[in-house]
Amino acid sequence: MGEDLFWAIRGGGGGSFGIVLAWKLKLVPVPANVTVFTVSKTLEQNATKLVHHWQYIAHKLPKEIHTSIIISRVNSSENEKMTVQASFTGIFLGSTDELVPLMEEKFPELGIVKEDCFEMSWAESNLCATQCPIGVSLETLLERSQRSVLSKTFFKAKSDFVKQLIPESAFQGLWPKFYEDEAKLASMVFVAFGGKMEEISETESPYPHRAGNLYSILYVVDWKEEENKNSIKFMSWMRRVYNYMTPYVSKSPREAYINYRDLDIGANKINDDKESYAEARVWGLKYFKNNFDRLVRIKTKVDSQNIFRHEQSIPPLS
Repeated sequence: MGEDLFWAIRGGGGGSFGIVLAWKLKLVPVPANVTVFTVSKTLEQNATKLVHHWQYIAHKLPKEIHTSIIISRVNSSENEKMTVQASFTGIFLGSTDELVPLMEEKFPELGIVKEDCFEMSWAESNLCATQCPIGVSLETLLERSQRSVLSKTFFKAKSDFVKQLIPESAFQGLWPKFYEDEAKLASMVFVAFGGKMEEISETESPYPHRAGNLYSILYVVDWKEEENKNSIKFMSWMRRVYNYMTPYVSKSPREAYINYRDLDIGANKINDDKESYAEARVWGLKYFKNNFDRLVRIKTKVDSQNIFRHEQSIPPLS
């Protein structure tokens, strides 16, 4: 297929260049067992300071460990009052006996103990990453149809990349938004960068968000089927949160992750034979930074008639 097209389809956004019928994966070695952990803290349990401090250390941890934070609204177990909870999760390519002293050294404030950790195969850890209960059969990974619970749910997602530490006061200003009615099924996920990501060039693949990022943010708000007639209120909540975060995230452009596709940042008219390059570049730079122009050149060469297109597909040059 040529070097350019091979480069483009490995991160250049699905549905832009054709249909992939077969592929091969180059695997990397992992231990027979890995260790996963989850430690949840509410605002009353010092969650704000822990989230703020996590920013300092998460991207500096050894390559063998990856951490994230899931933020959502819960009812406090102590008094059943509504509060915000931060769940610190991680996967470590090693044993519990190696992980606990590492975290005691790097992030003692979190207070991880052996009882917070579970050893399992790497495949099983993928089930944990999708919030499945520990012990669920690996056969679950082979299920290709949506689960019934998901088919009755709608959602809106957005994304950001964080390059500078967010002040503690900004988190304190964010939490009240989770008490609003629309946020009962909302969450934010902070995903740590650093490690191997720091070693990969921005141009090695179309995905450019590498060195210089502390972490990424996924914003999600869900609502149930019976609430869909009022979906605009959930969308509005998401946009208010996104606007609030503007001073604290990447700028010029405000970057976004293509896999959390967000039509708020711009869309093509999919019925046009030719898309506007200038219009597409607005969202294209957010997803791909300077790699967008190379993707456009490749698209022009391999699909000049724009057969493969959707609202945010790579456009060919007219």
